[in-house]
Amino acid sequence: MKTYSAQSGYVYQYFFEGRRGAAYVFSISADRKNWLPMEVTVEEPALNAWEQSHGRQLSATERYAIAKMALFQAFDERPDPKAMQADLRVAAVEAIVEALGL
Repeated sequence: MKTYSAQSGYVYQYFFEGRRGAAYVFSISADRKNWLPMEVTVEEPALNAWEQSHGRQLSATERYAIAKMALFQAFDERPDPKAMQADLRVAAVEAIVEALGL
């Protein structure tokens, strides 16, 4: 289990459950009592566009890092834990990949 202090003021606990198809599944909680699954799907067209424009494939580890950074963005941007119930779809990866320095 890991902890993330979000810009929203909440402190989330999370851990990676695994992959389900194209989705990365995390268990998340804001109170350590109530846990809910959250799927982060990094859309294949977004990954393909980045790979074509940069001339290389993203590794499985890099793809996971994109999903995890998208989860952190959701922690920061969504107003409260109730808003975390909606799964996340990532349609653009350029800014995330740049922030990761890949």
